[in-house]
Amino acid sequence: MKEKIKIASGQGFWGDLIDAPYDQVTKGEIDYLVMDYLAEVTMSILQKQKNKNPKLGYAKDIPELMKRILPICVKKGIKVITNGGGVNPVACAEAVADVAVNLGIKDLKIAVVVGDDIKDDIARIINSGCELNNMDTNESILTVKDRLLSANVYFGAFPIVEGLKLGADIVITGRTTDTGLTLAPMIYEFGWEDSDYDKLSAGTIAGHILECGGQSSGGNFLGDWQNIPDLAEIGFPIAEAYPNGEVVITKHPNTGGRVSFQTVAEQLVYEIGNPAEYITPDCVADFTSIKLEDLGNDRVRVYGIKGKEATGFYKVSCSYQDGYSASSSLTYSWPEALTKAKAADKILRKRLQNLNLKFDEIRSEFVGYNSCHGPLSFQLEEEKINEIMLRIAVRSHDLASVERFGKEIAPLILTGPPSVTGFAGGRPKPSDVVAYWPALLPKHLVKPEVKLISLLQESERK
Repeated sequence: MKEKIKIASGQGFWGDLIDAPYDQVTKGEIDYLVMDYLAEVTMSILQKQKNKNPKLGYAKDIPELMKRILPICVKKGIKVITNGGGVNPVACAEAVADVAVNLGIKDLKIAVVVGDDIKDDIARIINSGCELNNMDTNESILTVKDRLLSANVYFGAFPIVEGLKLGADIVITGRTTDTGLTLAPMIYEFGWEDSDYDKLSAGTIAGHILECGGQSSGGNFLGDWQNIPDLAEIGFPIAEAYPNGEVVITKHPNTGGRVSFQTVAEQLVYEIGNPAEYITPDCVADFTSIKLEDLGNDRVRVYGIKGKEATGFYKVSCSYQDGYSASSSLTYSWPEALTKAKAADKILRKRLQNLNLKFDEIRSEFVGYNSCHGPLSFQLEEEKINEIMLRIAVRSHDLASVERFGKEIAPLILTGPPSVTGFAGGRPKPSDVVAYWPALLPKHLVKPEVKLISLLQESERK
């Protein structure tokens, strides 16, 4: 058993800093690089891509990234874990294997975790007595079954652990929990059991701190943000993990950003419900038990964590098509910019009404005035406003209404208030509205599967 391991965050979402993973493997010593690419909406985007091309459906940044970091990771013995496989982890693994073959790397094992995609298995699950009722409304998924775009189970850390036990240098998964990516190396390296609830909870909380990339090392910080040093070259966080469950959050020396009590504490309250029961597939972590100690020099000790047994359910993230939307914007300049923008909004709404168009929602925002805080926005003195952007969006199940809305924006330029600019891109095109459907699934109804990708097979395939 190792005395400690260093687990580095490389991505907080698909589209995060491209150089962050490279910096993590080159600017200091680490044992694991974990990269979180997935959000709920990302899964539906990836599913659409796979529907168009069965070889896609994963984060397409990964193969290009691997060209840069794979030789370094092999040389240093750094293992990579990512859920960037999206809805097609096997294709992602094959693409990475192709990169390895082209680089002349021969001794590399890639494990793939599959089984989370249950979209084609919904009928069997319903027949078993589970209707995947919406966690918010309790409606049966039967109400949207024919409009489903994606349906994925949140697996936890243990399938990744199985891949590591098979000797994998890289583990690529589909919809794995963000926290599970970091917890898995701790289970594997320290021999934790599935009944070590306190330790599993400690690893889960470490994963929660790392999951948003630079957000826990000074990015997006609400505190003394103006004095965070060198955000242009921010160092992503690293978890120094110990067998007893204690963790020190840090970053590479001579990188920007800051790891402090405040930055870590702020990340801990990010996207949580009941802090005493943070539910994951691996355990239920008690965030109220967390103790933090700022050790100085960008090092924060996290300890004292308690937890309990996991529930008998997996969470399922589904998306479905729920109508159409379109949006557009016009900018009005001083004088009386806000008054002009409000008048344009009123004119447009009256024209849409006169056309008897059907909308589920029409939303107007006056950017520079109320687009962030809505009705809570401060009143502004009209004469001090240089410009206001009117941004208006519609949502409807009637495609024709959304299409006609797109034809009513440009005419405002010559038939509405004066001093207008900023119209670009032509008529806005309707796009699908993707809605979210959260549900619970008894764990016995689905089983993760771990596969190994052979570089020899990939070489022969090419």
